[in-house]
Amino acid sequence: VQLVESGGGLGQAGGSLTLSCESFGFEDADVGVGWFRQVPGKEREQIACFIRRSRETWYADSVKGRFTISGGAGVNDAVILQMNSLKPEDTAVYSCAAVMVPWDLDILSTTRWGEYDFRGQGTQVTVSS
Repeated sequence: VQLVESGGGLGQAGGSLTLSCESFGFEDADVGVGWFRQVPGKEREQIACFIRRSRETWYADSVKGRFTISGGAGVNDAVILQMNSLKPEDTAVYSCAAVMVPWDLDILSTTRWGEYDFRGQGTQVTVSS
């Protein structure tokens, strides 16, 4: 299985960017997908996650109300992170990760980067003021 992020780049404060996490190789749609971000010197943090079979979503307080995670029901449908009302502090490397057969949203939302089954390489997002 391979995860590939795209859509990063330069955005302006108050503007929007859309990130995509494409997967290749899944044979089962029962997956959970998380979006993480990391800035230099800080721990990678999960900011949103999504369970494909239930369509449930979770957001960190730092992005709640501004970011939306979504995805299709298909096995390898992309998982999208729509980022609105961008702030300079959203500047980070954004990465997606996936886990097979996620237990539930409460557990998925606290799953660490290294505990996910598959992880992407990341895409840089820079927000100018």
